[in-house]
Amino acid sequence: MRTLIVTNIVSADGYYNGPGQDVMVMPFDSTFDDYNAARLRAASTLLLGRTSYEGFRSYWPPVASQPEVPEVEREISRLTTAIDKVVVSDRPAPDPSSPWGEALFVPRAKAASVVADLKASGADGDIIVFGSRTLWTSLLRAGLLDEVHLLVGSAFLGGGTPVWDGGPRTPLRLLDAHRLGDSQLALLRYDARPTA
Repeated sequence: MRTLIVTNIVSADGYYNGPGQDVMVMPFDSTFDDYNAARLRAASTLLLGRTSYEGFRSYWPPVASQPEVPEVEREISRLTTAIDKVVVSDRPAPDPSSPWGEALFVPRAKAASVVADLKASGADGDIIVFGSRTLWTSLLRAGLLDEVHLLVGSAFLGGGTPVWDGGPRTPLRLLDAHRLGDSQLALLRYDARPTA
């Protein structure tokens, strides 16, 4: 059974993005890219919601050929271009000739069954979700999520989109908590599997 892991950066006051859905105000630092690259190296499928897919698709493809950006970002560009991509969206798929490669588009109503099949497929590598809050919270409620990795940054944003959407109380089990190197990001790694 493959492992389905969500990785999201959040502010110290629990926001997934800032006011006006601005993701650039998040408390990023260089270890954020290092951690995401490590997650991609261990994965063989990238699962995204439509908004995250569109943002990544517009940003990552040209980064691989930009010598002025750090090597880890160029690696993320290469990895996200090469990896199998599954996108949950009820809107039509975009032009398949994207430089970011092809993606399988799945309607929301079928997301849980497709993800369950991906997990049971016997393929190597994790299934990784970046961003995609609406998607991963629905998969958590469906009992399909294995781990939630929250990279908590040292900033209060005072507004934005909460990482949790106000749904019912959902217990998690803390697996690990530590500072990433000498950065200002703390990794909180949770087991999200349903308990008996």
